[in-house]
Amino acid sequence: MKIAFVGKGGSGKTTLSSLFVRHLVSVGAPVVAIDADINQHLGAALGLDDEEAAALPAMGERLRLIKDYLRGRNPRIASAETMIKTTPPGEGSRLLRVREHNPVYDACARPVDLDEGTVRLMATGPFTDADLGVACYHSKTGAVELCLNHLVDGRDEYVVVDMTAGSDSFASGLFTRFDITFLVAEPTRKGISVYRQYKEYARDFGVLLKVVGNKVQGQDDIDFLRDEVGDDLLVTVGQSDWVRSMEKGRPLRFGLLEEADRNALRTLQAAADATYELRDWERYTRQMVHFHLKNATSWGNERTGADLAAQIDPGFVLKEGLTAAV
Repeated sequence: MKIAFVGKGGSGKTTLSSLFVRHLVSVGAPVVAIDADINQHLGAALGLDDEEAAALPAMGERLRLIKDYLRGRNPRIASAETMIKTTPPGEGSRLLRVREHNPVYDACARPVDLDEGTVRLMATGPFTDADLGVACYHSKTGAVELCLNHLVDGRDEYVVVDMTAGSDSFASGLFTRFDITFLVAEPTRKGISVYRQYKEYARDFGVLLKVVGNKVQGQDDIDFLRDEVGDDLLVTVGQSDWVRSMEKGRPLRFGLLEEADRNALRTLQAAADATYELRDWERYTRQMVHFHLKNATSWGNERTGADLAAQIDPGFVLKEGLTAAV
């Protein structure tokens, strides 16, 4: 399952995504975690110290390696230079799988040991002063989009992405790459503003959106969220002594997390697992093609000097059971 956590800055999405990763690992599930936020905090939330978090390899700085590996022997992609963030796979492309070892994981992922297992952690890399005026953060998240476009994940396998705050992912097709999107919202007017943006954009693309109410203090907060988002409200969470200890740099064993929060995490997993039966790989592939053509026309063709529509393999559908190129 491919799962995104989104929300406004300060909503608690990184904390909740890290708790969800810990929960999945604790039940023995294979997990790839990706920090795609402009502020890189997922590593710290998973227990890395500042030095370890800073040492995570940046996917954005290894984009050439990612492109060279993924294009494989696809004859429609002449070079890494003509491969953009939305380039879809085709016959001859290399695909990624959650449980395997490959050069992309070797270069970009690092194992993080948690209480009851290990997660592969990947990070886009931080937005730096060097990016100002010459690039935008979308160029860094492009590495994530390429990997998700080439990812074949199966039942009981999880890719959890902590997305950049707000609605920046709508600048590309990245928001359509997930089986389910958990929007973390506080019970305030500002807290639900991103929900309204996501709901509007997602409506036409079949994006499954569920709201996780965070920092909820009582029934009035729950009623407010229910009034604002209706049946999209999946679960709510409140104050956690375990989370407070973690944020102070004094993490407790994950098994000591409050039972109410553990139940909330089980609810998130059940919602994610239920999407497996809803998967439509043909629609997923069509959406990849749609956003690739859109990006090709708006900037890609001019940037690369190539007709990027020619990269589309009309007979190819990304799905489970495909044989990987070598």
